[in-house]
Amino acid sequence: MSAYSAGTEKYHEVKPFAVQVMEEAGINMSNHHPKLLEDIPYKIDVLISMGCGVVCPFVDCKYSEDWAIEDPSDGSVEDFRTTRDIIKKKVQNLISDINNCKYE
Repeated sequence: MSAYSAGTEKYHEVKPFAVQVMEEAGINMSNHHPKLLEDIPYKIDVLISMGCGVVCPFVDCKYSEDWAIEDPSDGSVEDFRTTRDIIKKKVQNLISDINNCKYE
């Protein structure tokens, strides 16, 4: 299983608060860089969009879901922590659903 992360806007670096809160969770983001949707495979099995007030371009997938998570970009480090924790819980649920063949 492979996972990809990409956005709809071009940035020159991962947001510093995102790096900080992921490091707090034990995840090193130093080798990561922002990617656009065109940087990931065209056809995927499961697409999760964050919402964040943007419309996602078409991505060929078997299943899609929008988590409607508020974008913390203009917020505080605490906003990034809250978003990280929401995403973590949703990813854990997604993994459980995938392991239970929900998306076949």
